[in-house]
Amino acid sequence: MSNNVEEKLFQNRYLLDKENTHIRIKNLDLCRTSCSQPCTFSCPAACYEKTEDGNIELMTDGCLECGTCRIICPNNNLEWSYPRGGFGISFKFG
Repeated sequence: MSNNVEEKLFQNRYLLDKENTHIRIKNLDLCRTSCSQPCTFSCPAACYEKTEDGNIELMTDGCLECGTCRIICPNNNLEWSYPRGGFGISFKFG
């Protein structure tokens, strides 16, 4: 069995709810100007990426729904909820 985290994450399945994203950044300017952007290095699924212009790009497909981002955000700048029924992650190994 492989010890590669990326391979294990790839085995999970995620049903994206395009109408109702479960995470939203409230104010992108706040992330860019007054934040160390801890979400870019603390999210275990790498849903947050720092762009070349200093913004944060959020990709919710693949989110593990762990809540790390909402806990670590220093400005409470996220709207976060569990995906509605039938959407979100399905873990292959439980």
